[in-house]
Amino acid sequence: MTVDEVLNDLKQKIRAQLPKDITISDVDFEGPELVIYTEEPRKFADSGDLIKSLAKDLRKRLVVRPDPKVLAQPEGAITSISKIVPPESGISNHYFDVDTGEVIIEAEKPGLVIGRHGETLREITKEIGWTPKVVRTPPMKSATVSNIRQFMRANKDERKAILKTIGRKIHRGVSSKDKWVRLTTLGACREVGRSCFLLSTPETRILIDCGVSVSGDENGTPYLYVPEVHPIGQIDAVILTHAHLDHAGLVPLLYKYGFEGPVYCTPPTRDLMALLQLDYIDVAAREGRKIPYESAMIREVLKHTITLNYGDVTDIGPDMKLTLHNAGHILGSSVAHFHVGDGLYNIAFTGDFKYEKTRLFDPAVADFPRIETVVMEATYGGSRDMQPSRKDAERHMQQLAKETLENRGCLLIPTFAVGRSQEVMIVLEEAIRKELIGNVPVYLDGMIYEATAIHTTHPEYLNNELRNQIFHKGMNPFLSKCFVQVDSKEMRQKIIDSREPCIILATSGMLNGGPVMEYLRSLGPEERNTMVFVGYQAEGTLGRRIQKGWKEVPVYAGGGRTETIKINMRIDTVDGFSGHSDRVQLLEYVRRMRPRAEHIITQHGDEKNCMDLASSIYRKFKIETRAPMNLETIRLA
Repeated sequence: MTVDEVLNDLKQKIRAQLPKDITISDVDFEGPELVIYTEEPRKFADSGDLIKSLAKDLRKRLVVRPDPKVLAQPEGAITSISKIVPPESGISNHYFDVDTGEVIIEAEKPGLVIGRHGETLREITKEIGWTPKVVRTPPMKSATVSNIRQFMRANKDERKAILKTIGRKIHRGVSSKDKWVRLTTLGACREVGRSCFLLSTPETRILIDCGVSVSGDENGTPYLYVPEVHPIGQIDAVILTHAHLDHAGLVPLLYKYGFEGPVYCTPPTRDLMALLQLDYIDVAAREGRKIPYESAMIREVLKHTITLNYGDVTDIGPDMKLTLHNAGHILGSSVAHFHVGDGLYNIAFTGDFKYEKTRLFDPAVADFPRIETVVMEATYGGSRDMQPSRKDAERHMQQLAKETLENRGCLLIPTFAVGRSQEVMIVLEEAIRKELIGNVPVYLDGMIYEATAIHTTHPEYLNNELRNQIFHKGMNPFLSKCFVQVDSKEMRQKIIDSREPCIILATSGMLNGGPVMEYLRSLGPEERNTMVFVGYQAEGTLGRRIQKGWKEVPVYAGGGRTETIKINMRIDTVDGFSGHSDRVQLLEYVRRMRPRAEHIITQHGDEKNCMDLASSIYRKFKIETRAPMNLETIRLA
């Protein structure tokens, strides 16, 4: 059946189910959604359960859009919206799109614009005809979020054309009688970095993650040149589990070499991905390294990105559905679950995940409707990879801060901008608020402030307690006055020169560049200062050398020169803040998984850890396991 035949069939089914007084002017695919255009959006709004009923019967994601001729003028629409929506919602802006009939309402409290079970939204539609969409006004101004929203509005016509093309490709008919599922390993097997997998059926080819190895240039990119991947233009979609560069750093490169398909991820992953990719090529340019792609390719990724919320079941090919679930690793991180064929096979990719409640996130989801194979990380899968409890880690951090500040020193914390920084920030904010440590400034240098602003844009992706604290108690720890953004070289130098006791969070987390190096040069030789590692230090990085006890370290000084830094400051490591599951949590995840998987594939860990975790799972649970090498193709069904 052709796409046009599929659409005609859907139109007939929709018309047969609609009340006689509701008419539709057109039906079309836009990305994974089926869009219904009507001259009577108010009648759809009156029948609150009508769209739900249609979506359930048709098994499609439905969107109803008004025909442009029935829309109220924007000025009058704004007046009507202000009468319907409570003023405490804090509406900051309205954006009207005549082509889609949508009005995007930016508000500080989106829930008040949406109303109970969407009642307020339906009332808005009944009054003005426009279809309202609500986005949160970031409480911390984020240049990334602002620029992305503006860019998407400016390119709405091109994006609509892209979505229509994607939609027709997704909903094409099944052409092959054969039924099989294969997995090809393109990176991150028996290693950490350059995550990339190809999931294939006779109809569909899906790339799961496309990362870069950030700890070194050797073996830095996935095996994208192998026959299974080519031609790149015929890959149907890319699914991103989360925004870290070792999972998303090379997605723009795909568009450079002919890929024109969609990228599926959560809204926070889209925003953080753009931030990290832009920083990646900026740092590469400053350090004189080869830039893998231009910023124009990052913009191309944004135009093709389709965001999904946790739990949304979405068609991504004629024989494949995708659902993203919370992975507990960083903001918006996902366990990607694929339902292949009509009940043929189910496979989930955990990406990086944390099976424990943290200050930021709920534990990773371990319950699925059906599951046959799970591809899971083994970063800390070794038999001795046990992390201390969160409470012990927090006490350790508070004690280090207390001792250093009482010694009139500075506490330097090299950290990744996304995830670890925000965890540490919440612990420090509480310690200062409860007077467990001195009331000193906590400086945020590098991308940490911007990444934190993105966290405040998407509080619905934080854990229940933190959401309740932000939404109902009006207390957002990220907005505390103790946090100070370092926004210039001059300010950084002033902090260094003052030698006043303070806490500094700075990127990068493994000391392979970034503003943390400026602090290390000045603070490193002084015994009263402390540097504490809160994240994984990969072999070969400067962070790993200092962690091992090196007292003199060579660093790049620009212009082809190196200099030696003396390390007399106290060096400590606080384990327990990791966004990865430790050995106990990995095994507990498998034990509690429902239903229990038939096969488990371990990856994203060094060779020993991948092998150790795989054999331990087999011994404990009698589940078939394997720890493949890169470039293997495994037939799943």
